Amino acid sequence: MAQSTPSSRARELIEGAYDIHVHSGPDVMARSASDLELARAFEKRGLAGYIIKSHYTSTAGRAALAREAVPAVDVVGAITLNSAVGGMNAMAVEIAAREGARLVWFPTVDAANEPAGREDPKPGAKLPFWAKMQQELRAEGVVSKPVAVVDERGEALPEVREVLASIAKHDMILATGHLGRDEIFAVVDAAVEEGVKRIVVTHPEFPSQNLSADDQRALAAKGPYLERCFTTAHTGKVAWETMFANVRAVGVEHSVMSTDLGQPVNPPIEDGLALFADRFLEAGFSEDEIRRMVVGTPRLLVRGDHK
Repeated sequence: MAQSTPSSRARELIEGAYDIHVHSGPDVMARSASDLELARAFEKRGLAGYIIKSHYTSTAGRAALAREAVPAVDVVGAITLNSAVGGMNAMAVEIAAREGARLVWFPTVDAANEPAGREDPKPGAKLPFWAKMQQELRAEGVVSKPVAVVDERGEALPEVREVLASIAKHDMILATGHLGRDEIFAVVDAAVEEGVKRIVVTHPEFPSQNLSADDQRALAAKGPYLERCFTTAHTGKVAWETMFANVRAVGVEHSVMSTDLGQPVNPPIEDGLALFADRFLEAGFSEDEIRRMVVGTPRLLVRGDHK
């Protein structure tokens, strides 16, 4: 049975952490906590802040209001480049950046690599929360097309480079979303060429990414961090042992821990990082290694410091 309450050791270990991948509300899907509820919970737990992810809209405005209401917690806005914001839309990135967003996710629900919301599900398939909503929209005739990021030669499209240039200009974090293996390599290469300094490969263990240890090492050598998401292993999408092995293969210095929590059926968001830390402690990782992945690297990404 999965552990439901973090240990006091883990609670102490993650003090001052950012969770760079959180699904709080209000959202178009039910979420386990509102932005304000979560900010207050983070303050109570001694956590520094979190990045709000929506698959459909910019969260910069929501983050600003949460920061004003709970000044002790740095709530960070972001934007995800799905069809709802125009896909590879540099204007959307510009506006989000000027509103205060600090992270850009590349396509998730509308990634060409992620067809769950566009195709008829297989009998008995367990759909993600977002895929269920995509299917509901599809049944009503509201269909979003896949957002292309590469051309027929596998090279980043001009509009992708425009987006990357905007990300670089505003010194935002780039996260690869639900892109496929070849798309990820193409986008990372283009991002480096365009001057993007902070890059995260989103949940490489997630089934629609499922990057090998060799691919993860190759990506890390280009500069990005590999994001380890609590929900990916907690919900059985990957074996814990596989995630641990990938971290060891790539190195803790190239890994960053987040939760991807907010689904009502999962643990409270504010418990996720500590539960994650407990699993890594049980697997034999040292406190220093875990603190680097869960506190040091996220703070470096979001704030530019290790404190």
